[in-house]
Order: sequence, then C-alpha cells, then structure tokens
Amino acid sequence: MILKLNVTLHYRLSEPMDLLLQIEAADLADQRVRSAEIWTSDVAHFSRVTADDGIGERIWIHAEGDFSCTYLAEIAVDRPALDISALSQTPLHLLPGETIRHLMPSHYCPSEQFHAFVDAEFGNLAGGARIAAMRDWIESAFSYVPGSSHAQTTALDSFAQRQGVCRDFAHVLVTLARASSIPARFVSVYAPDMTPQDFHAVAEVYLEGSWHLIDPTGMADADTMARIGVGSDASSVAFLTSFGSMDLINQSVSVTRQA
Repeated sequence: MILKLNVTLHYRLSEPMDLLLQIEAADLADQRVRSAEIWTSDVAHFSRVTADDGIGERIWIHAEGDFSCTYLAEIAVDRPALDISALSQTPLHLLPGETIRHLMPSHYCPSEQFHAFVDAEFGNLAGGARIAAMRDWIESAFSYVPGSSHAQTTALDSFAQRQGVCRDFAHVLVTLARASSIPARFVSVYAPDMTPQDFHAVAEVYLEGSWHLIDPTGMADADTMARIGVGSDASSVAFLTSFGSMDLINQSVSVTRQA
C-alpha cells in the first residue's frame, strides 16, 4: 500500500528561537520512503539529528518571525496485519537491551501505579492475548472527546476520566502493557481514514522478538500506518517543539492511500 503525505505548518514566533521538528516518516524495513521533499521558510539554521531508538530523524531549526514548512512524501507500507492475541510474551531475561527502558515508568505513563489493576482485570491472560484484551477494553471503556485533555494529562488522569484523544488512549495502553512487564512505547504515525486528518498517536509493544503497532482508538490498522517516531511517551515525539512562545497560523495534514 502507498501512502501519500501532504503536511503544512505555519507559526508566528514571538522572538528568534530554536525549534525541534519531527514530521518526516521514517525509512524502515516495513515502510520504505519512495519519495520525500521538505521545504521551510528562510531559517538561520537547519540540521538533522537521529531520533529516539534510531527511528527517523529530528530537525533542529533556528528561525524568527513567521516559520512555515511543507512536507510531501510517498511511503510504501509493507506490514502484515497480524493477530496480536496469538503472539507470546518475551521472558524478561531474554529482552534485548534497547527494549528495557520501555519497561519503565515515564512522565505520562506511571505504570508502577497500575500493577494491581492489570492483575485484577487481565490476570488470566498473558502476552499478546493480554495486550488485545487491554486494547479492546480501552476502545470500549473510553470516549474519544477532542479537547478533553491537555499537554499535561497523564495516563492516570485519562484512566480516571475515561476519555481523551489518541495521545491519551496510547498513553493508557503503553502504561498497562508496562505494568504487565511487556515493553511498550509511544508512536507518532500517519494513518489514512482519520476524521479530521491530523498527526496520530498509537502504541507499539514488544512481543515474540519484534515490535507491533496497536491503535487503541480502533481508528487505524497496523498495516496502514507509517511511523514518524517513537519514544517513552508523547514528550519524546512531538511533531514540533518550540523553545519559546509561538502562535499557530495554520496547520494541515493529508494522508491518502493508493492500492
């Protein structure tokens, strides 16, 4: 499947400042970048750095005044749609080193507070079967309510309120997986069929020796997503981080599919 991406950003900066941009789809074995172009308004600095877990890149920018950016790409996604419930859990002592930090609590995913809940609610299940049950529980128990959360909302807040947006759904699934001793990370992706279209957030869990994408909102399938970046939680994969104040002028994301 081919995804065609068209992203535009336009912000007004209050003063000269540094920006950290992460909007380009990563070039990976299961998603190849067929073509890509990115343009920005005049900036004083533009340089690339490796993103978390070596997936994708971030771009350092120093700019002032109005900052705008356009990104166009075609991504070939070649990823099977697996039955996550059939996958087994990797024993902790066999986990590779790079997965271990994704077992640990993070700022938005306080997994140490959920051990009793996952044992009580999902204790009869293990591995992928537990992850599938958690995904289904979140999708059915939570309401997708735009504007119901903010930048400081944690998985604990979302769990108590039973509502949120894709960011919050992903945080809850990551948190419950980590509380079950399954490595899990937060993933920013492009996905078609989103209404309205925007950057999307999902989870990725480590089972049977590899990472597997899961969308607890139920809006996107694993074989239709293109990863942008991964991290411990949303703080690691913001599409634009500003080191100063700025105002949004315009932003649009278009993701269309070709057979």
